[in-house]
Amino acid sequence: MQIARWLHLLGIVVWVGGMFFAHMALRPSVQALAPPQRLPLLAATLARFLAWVAVAVVAILASGFAMIAMMGGFAAANSWVVSMAAGGLAMVAIYVYLVALPFRQLRAAVSAGDWPRGGAAMQRIRHLVAVNLVFGIVVVTFGVLARG
Repeated sequence: MQIARWLHLLGIVVWVGGMFFAHMALRPSVQALAPPQRLPLLAATLARFLAWVAVAVVAILASGFAMIAMMGGFAAANSWVVSMAAGGLAMVAIYVYLVALPFRQLRAAVSAGDWPRGGAAMQRIRHLVAVNLVFGIVVVTFGVLARG
């Protein structure tokens, strides 16, 4: 159980901490750059971050479901754990959508030098990251409350 909890928390630190950094520090700092400098930088940064998030998501899901199984399954889990799992799965769905659509659009726009299209894709990404950051904070709160 301790290794599963460690993997779970490590994945959450990477994902939620990375979103906090990107949304609250990186995004405001790069606003001074013109789109031809800003968008390639953000696309490259996001490519690395989203790859790490993929690893974190696998670790979080595997460890989370393992811990639930060790507790006796969802039937034995309290409402905080069930809420945490539901929130986490919603976050994964948002992440998959972000990678499949707006991030792909951002990369294509940057490759084509289409800054208005890239800016629109980046705006969608910013919104999805903000939503997932809020979800992440709520899910972490559920995790703390589940522990009593």
